[in-house]
Amino acid sequence: MKGAIGRAWNVLALVLISLSPALAADPSARVELDISKAGPRAVEPQTQQAIRRDYRVAWSSLAQALESNSADPLEGPFVGTAKQWLGDTVASQSRVGMTSHYAGQTHKVQAVFYAPEGDLIELHDVAEFQLQISDGGKVIHEQHVVVNYVVLMTPAADRWVVRELQAVPQF
Repeated sequence: MKGAIGRAWNVLALVLISLSPALAADPSARVELDISKAGPRAVEPQTQQAIRRDYRVAWSSLAQALESNSADPLEGPFVGTAKQWLGDTVASQSRVGMTSHYAGQTHKVQAVFYAPEGDLIELHDVAEFQLQISDGGKVIHEQHVVVNYVVLMTPAADRWVVRELQAVPQF
């Protein structure tokens, strides 16, 4: 009986995760969002919470895609050129038999522009994480990474999505 109950709880957990992208987010991924310099429109508290949540989900999905060599986790959190670029990255990595693991993600995000219509926000992210690259399950490279990203997010039906994700040398 215990085995059946355990399996039922596992199935329930999987259903909850598939129903709520926020539940699938890596709890160790931290996103600090500063909206003090956003303009010309003020970022509403509910929008601020949604952007922080959805940006965290996007990075957790990106990490999952690169670790599993599957573009499926990119569905939903990414659209447009960001989704295409990341999908190409996953495919390239998969072709050569490598995987990437992101750990200890910290994102210090500054909102720098919020469109008057509320249909676009530009973020500057200083992302910091531990990156492990594996070949055939064996770690071949590990390093601490700090990368600056310019990010464009737009609202979708039920969440904010990453439309552009561009690494830049500095802000």
